[in-house]
Amino acid sequence: MVIRMNNIDVRKYIISNFKEDNIEDIKKSIEESITSHDEDPLIGLGVLFELLWTNSSPEEKEIILINIKKGM
Repeated sequence: MVIRMNNIDVRKYIISNFKEDNIEDIKKSIEESITSHDEDPLIGLGVLFELLWTNSSPEEKEIILINIKKGM
């Protein structure tokens, strides 16, 4: 499913915004999004999670799931 806002492909928009960032910049953006407690960054975090999930091995996915469950 592709979320579209005003004819913008949100996935492509978010990925293009982060494409040139270094790891520290991405980490800072994630941490700021989480600490803001604002719902707007959730779309961006969802796109980043999708990238993480699709680029993870089955073993890494299991670790991700365990960590999510631990946090609940």
